[in-house]
Amino acid sequence: TMAHSKSLVVLENFIGGTFVPCSSYIDSYNPSTGDVYCRVPDSGKEEVEAAVKAAKAAFPIWSSKSPLERSQILNKLADLIEHDLEAFAQAESKDQGKTITFARTVDIPRAVYNFRFFASSILHHTTECTEMATMGCVHYTSRAPVGVAGLISPWNLPLYLLTWKVAPAIACGNTVVAKPSEMTSVTAWMMCKLLEKAGVPHGVVNVVFGTGAKAGEALVCHPDVPLISFTGSTLTAQRITEKSAPHCKRLSLELGGKNPAIIFDDADLTQCIPTTLRSSFANQGEICLCTSRIFVQRGVYSEFLSRFVAEAKKWRVGNPSDPTVDVGALISKEHLEKVRSYVKKAQGEGARVLCGEGVDSLTLPTGNQKGYFMLPTVIAEVKDESCCMQEEIFGPVTCVVAFDTEEEVIKRANSVKYGLAATVWSSNVGRVHRVAQRLQSGLVWTNCWLVRDLNLPFGGMKASGIGREGAKDSYEFFTEVKTITIKH
Repeated sequence: TMAHSKSLVVLENFIGGTFVPCSSYIDSYNPSTGDVYCRVPDSGKEEVEAAVKAAKAAFPIWSSKSPLERSQILNKLADLIEHDLEAFAQAESKDQGKTITFARTVDIPRAVYNFRFFASSILHHTTECTEMATMGCVHYTSRAPVGVAGLISPWNLPLYLLTWKVAPAIACGNTVVAKPSEMTSVTAWMMCKLLEKAGVPHGVVNVVFGTGAKAGEALVCHPDVPLISFTGSTLTAQRITEKSAPHCKRLSLELGGKNPAIIFDDADLTQCIPTTLRSSFANQGEICLCTSRIFVQRGVYSEFLSRFVAEAKKWRVGNPSDPTVDVGALISKEHLEKVRSYVKKAQGEGARVLCGEGVDSLTLPTGNQKGYFMLPTVIAEVKDESCCMQEEIFGPVTCVVAFDTEEEVIKRANSVKYGLAATVWSSNVGRVHRVAQRLQSGLVWTNCWLVRDLNLPFGGMKASGIGREGAKDSYEFFTEVKTITIKH
């Protein structure tokens, strides 16, 4: 009915500095109620074409600005988002299902910091110079922005991961066409409303909403988009690699993980247990860095397990807008069913589900009965070759298994196709270094989790991706380097 559609938030593409309506739309659901609450443009070739055209037109002026001018604009944008932090947090929580607390303390502050960080780092890069006195030559390098960057971001940390791409891309002088996930597009659309006020010239940031199959594909296949930065699934990345190969595009791919936590019997469990609960269940387990395989040395295995399960049962699941809730809703009905199916498979293989799905009952507030909720779930006695130990589940599910020796656990931890993040818990400093060196993982945290210095490289090995992002790494990805030789 018309009355019904009036109450829905209707998003529009942002192209060349203006909001443009689309000819067709997709429904977006509120995961905590199961209701449609938003209409997202179902963009395709035409819309992407218009956005790339606008980005190309804006490139000469934007790329010729000094790093300082771009830096000031990025800082202004950060101030504007921070000023609206509460509105952004509310929107992110409603759209994604994450708790309001997580959106307020993690997602939106980090989005603000992404702009501030690259606004600062862009001022501090230097280029290289070498001399060949015998030849009478000096060589130096110069870096220039590449052109139009295609940025495709996922649904788990919507504004956080979109800005992690937009900020370095425009800081380096590129212009962008971004495609957020069609399931979580609201905060990207809200950010677009602030661009002009921040002083971002028209066409520098364009946002096209829609599905990967239509809008994403058009962006990846566009001959005038030389770089693609993508965060998402390994399967989609394979398609992006194939589609972009004929154009020799530069790719940065941040993909899935099957991240191990290795807990030695000299670990400080008072630190280890609360942190490992967070690393397993934060943001409903929907973070590529979440722990989903917990290897515990036999000496502390039973103590760890009983304490871990007891604490997991205390995590409150419910309405994401309630600030006392720890776990919100999963992104979609399909995703919830997929995550549940892994728990069923584990049970079918003879593993023990110690708490959560199918074991404890979940009571939800009246308005949330149709939402996509799931209790934090702990599974023990899972075989290493089980799909629950090999495939990324991306939900509030973690598997706990025992190990005996350091040598054995390194081999087992490395026995998956992924290599994004790992955590090691031990009070033996030598062991911590030894194990960290041997894990096939782009990031290793020891006696902590998710402590990030944005200066340092972020990214994965093996099927977890290609390339790294960080101050220096993002600068290298978003610029083209030239070596110049002068004979004097």
